Amino acid sequence: SKALAQLWSWMYKSSTLASSFEEMTDLSKSFRAKLAERCTIDALEVDKVHQAIDGTRKITFKLKSQSGGGIIETVLIPSDDRATLCVSSQLGCAMNCQFCFTAKMGLRRHLGVEEIVDQLVIAKRMFEHEQRISNVVYMGLGEPMHNLDNVITAVHTMTSEKGLNLSHNKITVSTSGLIPQLRRFVRECKASLAVSLNASNDEVRSWIMPINRKYNIKALMSALADEFPRRGDNAGRLQRKVFLEYIMLKDINDSLEDARNILRITAKVPCKLNLIRFNTHEGAAFQGSDDETILKFQNFLKSKGMQVTLRESRGDEAMMACGQLGKPGDLPEPPRMKVPARFQESLVAEAPSRARTEHVASA
Repeated sequence: SKALAQLWSWMYKSSTLASSFEEMTDLSKSFRAKLAERCTIDALEVDKVHQAIDGTRKITFKLKSQSGGGIIETVLIPSDDRATLCVSSQLGCAMNCQFCFTAKMGLRRHLGVEEIVDQLVIAKRMFEHEQRISNVVYMGLGEPMHNLDNVITAVHTMTSEKGLNLSHNKITVSTSGLIPQLRRFVRECKASLAVSLNASNDEVRSWIMPINRKYNIKALMSALADEFPRRGDNAGRLQRKVFLEYIMLKDINDSLEDARNILRITAKVPCKLNLIRFNTHEGAAFQGSDDETILKFQNFLKSKGMQVTLRESRGDEAMMACGQLGKPGDLPEPPRMKVPARFQESLVAEAPSRARTEHVASA
């Protein structure tokens, strides 16, 4: 109906982004009154805004649209000509990646569509007068493919020409490698896909990313080779090369042997490799690779014809960077995975946190 179209426009058009029903002056007073009585516009409530030295901001939001509450985090990353918003898709995460601070939370629940989209809406209200927010990455709290129905609907809302109207080429959704879900994603959604690789062999990946025990590197690369370049309705001006993300961990995955393995396992996959510095956090057992090692790794791959970029950390000193989001709280943490014997000397002693369990999972 006309009224619903007007309501949608008030809520999601970048020129309006109404925060109250009273602002919606082309709706009848009686309709506005009914909406105010029965509905709320925002599913989130701003808790705090933290700013890092480099201008990166972390917004913490209180969840209020569903019972149970909780706090999620969204990061606004400025650049010269635009800003990128990093949004969360879950409260916590079930993937238990060993290098990630979010993993210490475990999974509390999925976020609803309204809770995902509102991160963008409220950030635009607050900060778009300073710089246009043109890009969105689903790389905050959670595994987006574990909440795929809501993530796809949220992406469609963000790209709707009648609303927020972001380009699908400006939205990237990340996954640790849930193969059935990523196959569905590339066929149903026009946003770009990023896959967290983070290791060049199954021994390391199964340790630092337990999802590899279900979907190993061979299966993952085979699926990506099947799906890229994207075809059918999602062909044309869409992503032709999948983004592979690779966190550089000192003496774990940063050798030239690892680089050679990457060339081998990705030989049939159209891809771009994004190297990421490890951002440390309380209790971290890993250390980041030094600049010289990263440069050698990058240059070797480039010399073999691979497209490789290095993502500079943003907001890392203020716990805003990749792998630093979340707050474990008082619930028991997921178990740590058994460290392969040959890597035990490469790790630093982990500082036990308040909620840490004594349980160590077997390999």
